[in-house]
Amino acid sequence: MQNRPVVGRRNLRMATILLLVLALGAAYTFLERRTWAQAQEAPRFEVDPFWPKALPNHWVLGQAIGVWVDEQDVVWIVHRGSATLADNEKGLELKNAECCAAAPPILAFDASGNLVRSWGGPGAGYDWPTSEHGIFVDVDGNVWLAGNSNTDHQILKFTPDGRFLQQIGKRGSTGGSSSTSQLGRPAHMVIDAATGEMYVADGYGNRRVLVLDSKSGAYKRHWGAYGNVPNDDKQPAYDPAKPLLQQFGNPVHCVRLSRDGFVYVCDRANDRIQVFEKSGKFVKEFRVEPATLQNGSVWDLVLSEDVTERYIFVADGANNQILVLDRQTGVTLSTFSRAGRMAGELKWVHNMAIDSKGNLYTAEVGTGRRAQKFKRVE
Repeated sequence: MQNRPVVGRRNLRMATILLLVLALGAAYTFLERRTWAQAQEAPRFEVDPFWPKALPNHWVLGQAIGVWVDEQDVVWIVHRGSATLADNEKGLELKNAECCAAAPPILAFDASGNLVRSWGGPGAGYDWPTSEHGIFVDVDGNVWLAGNSNTDHQILKFTPDGRFLQQIGKRGSTGGSSSTSQLGRPAHMVIDAATGEMYVADGYGNRRVLVLDSKSGAYKRHWGAYGNVPNDDKQPAYDPAKPLLQQFGNPVHCVRLSRDGFVYVCDRANDRIQVFEKSGKFVKEFRVEPATLQNGSVWDLVLSEDVTERYIFVADGANNQILVLDRQTGVTLSTFSRAGRMAGELKWVHNMAIDSKGNLYTAEVGTGRRAQKFKRVE
């Protein structure tokens, strides 16, 4: 008789444990099904192996460092040309073979892959970058370029046919992350058409987002990671097991604007996207492939073409893939592509663009040296 209460308590504990196991199993199944359902909802893509079409004049691409799609769905590419080609790839330039020569640094293609414009390079009145980096086309069709060599502290503006219009900053002159008059190897830029403000990922030398008046180049404001005041002190190497750094790493690699008024910043080396209000007030951050140590996971991002911009597409150069994230939560819904040199594979995918139909365009550096089109299939 004395053992009955003990047996009752044991049975109660066993029942409680069983219920807990069943509840956990049900929760796991729900989450697993939810993840599967999200992956099914995520957009899917397939490569267009015939885009772009063959270039004329035995031209070839060097490192394809930037890509942008303008308001008419024209795809603009900037590449680094002859300096990034091996001697046996530029025999036409060296006059020792029939093939080939670097194409002009700025190329524009229609949606079918036909070359429609080509121009660029050093000229009078402006400092063409030593190492091209980043391209943006504004609502008026003007083309903006930057550079990331140790002396490239300028942003250039040209008409669609390559006539020089404006230079912001100076080659060889930089003032650090607190400067109100100079740039520091800017990586990327985008203009808010409603206000005329230019947001600059500044950059490879500085550790900040810089906002300028796009017409005059006048300084407006700047901020660092989490909205902090940026500094140029040496930062410890990124370690996913340690607290997140309070400063951006180098490079601050991209900046994008959403339709609902937020600023998205690629902190490449720290494997994260940080989101801000346009004032610089920090909103949230998403960690992307946070175990990545080889030069970072967040090389570029674009927002999806739908009205609500439901997805973020991330170019992950270190892991040679593209990730599809939920824009509100940052949850990775799916990934596609892999390392390789065949059509649809990637080698250091550096920049990305999206057209009005949701097709993605990629630009590859290192030995990738190409642009590709990934068609939205559903």
